[in-house]
Amino acid sequence: MSADQSPIREYTGLIWIDDNPGIRLRILARSLDEATTNVIKEYGDGHVISIWSEEDASRAR
Repeated sequence: MSADQSPIREYTGLIWIDDNPGIRLRILARSLDEATTNVIKEYGDGHVISIWSEEDASRAR
C-alpha cells in the first residue's frame, strides 16, 4: 500500500511553544511524517513536538 493509499489515522500529541504549557493535539493523517508536517505548518517550526498514534503504540513489537 503506497503512502497515498494509507488509511487516515488519528495521531495524538503535544507541542510546547516557548515557555508555555504544552498544547494537546489531535491530527488526522496518513503517516507520522504527514502529521508532523501538518503541525509544523500550523504552529511554525522550531517547537518541541511529540506525536504518536495510539493504534501504533498498542501493537506488539
